[in-house]
Amino acid sequence: MKHLVAPSVLAADFTDLKSEFEIINSSPADWFHVDVMDGRFVPNISFGQFIIKFMKSIAQKPLDVHLMIEEPEKYIESFKDAGADLITVHYEACNHLHRTIQQIKDAGAKAGVALNPHTPVSLLEDILPNLDMVCLMSVNPGFGGQKFIENTYVKVRKLRKMIDDLNCGTLIEIDGGVSLQNADKLVEAGATVLVAGSSVFRAENPLEAIKGLKSAGEKSYFV
Repeated sequence: MKHLVAPSVLAADFTDLKSEFEIINSSPADWFHVDVMDGRFVPNISFGQFIIKFMKSIAQKPLDVHLMIEEPEKYIESFKDAGADLITVHYEACNHLHRTIQQIKDAGAKAGVALNPHTPVSLLEDILPNLDMVCLMSVNPGFGGQKFIENTYVKVRKLRKMIDDLNCGTLIEIDGGVSLQNADKLVEAGATVLVAGSSVFRAENPLEAIKGLKSAGEKSYFV
């Protein structure tokens, strides 16, 4: 399986969002990654359903919506209605994770679970076959432009083994500090979706940056 690239909208220029989306629409990128922050689960506030509805109207690729919020179960249907194609909730924010995952699927979206850097992948063993994707946070959530946490490679390898052992096909997404400098190693470790914000939208040539990320690990496990 060839890995996917999902530019993170949080790093885009919001004074010219339509032009930024046009770059991604015309690129080899696969998804738009959309970070929703509530100022409670993470120390930052981003945007909500109204902005996502606008994004959906100009996006020609799926919206990968990452809910960094408390009580995500209250908002699943409204984010799906706004245009989310895949909805990811945090393990740390869900008291009844299985129920929330089923809620996402019943709403008609694909379902993902995100893990903060300190949360072990082993906690997902019983629910992994129910997930379309696991998002491994490779920075502490809440702000863009942070330094990549090196222990992420260990977590990717552990999660890759769990998925292969269960033969469940769950995607492994890496979110935070992803760049051309670590993309090869991440894909070789078993990652299947690379989220990239600053390394795409703040690159001198975003299109070339995306092409570089798409070509990562061409001699990897997945080819």
